[in-house]
Amino acid sequence: MTICMNEIFDIIEKYYCDNEPLYNILITHSKQVCQRAVSIVDKRTELHLNRDFVFNAAMLHDIGIFMCNAPSINCFGQHQYVEHGYLGAELLRQEGLPQYALVAERHTGTGITKEQIIQENMPLPHRDFVPITLEEQLICYADNFYSKTHLDEEYSFEVACKKIQKFGEECKTKMIYWKQLFEP
Repeated sequence: MTICMNEIFDIIEKYYCDNEPLYNILITHSKQVCQRAVSIVDKRTELHLNRDFVFNAAMLHDIGIFMCNAPSINCFGQHQYVEHGYLGAELLRQEGLPQYALVAERHTGTGITKEQIIQENMPLPHRDFVPITLEEQLICYADNFYSKTHLDEEYSFEVACKKIQKFGEECKTKMIYWKQLFEP
């Protein structure tokens, strides 16, 4: 299902209208991820990525952050931050957007495996939350260059890799693969 820009903002405002600071953080961060991802789509036409889908999904990938407890970005929910993708996916499914829900639930870090969830006792359902399609992978990749706590920063590839490496060497390996795929 394709949605338009107005519908994206209608969905976001449905959940964020009562928290202007968080709304601004979400919109700024989402636009940063969106701009990087769409720029790659425009440059890498041979990958046949769905530009409209990437644009919309990048704008909605973090829809669930308001339900999490992350006071540094004005989130005062009851859930752990690692749950934001899964929770946002539930919201997007309720909105009738199951493909966008997959991006939301699979975009954290370089993805989270069932094994990681069990091993680290994460508060997530025991299944893989790993990006599968190229569009999902692209948004996941682009997301790793931006923080919601330092909105004025864009990480270099080296810094993004260093930050992601704390979750395991395989995460850094995946970032290197994605760079070769999306920004050779």
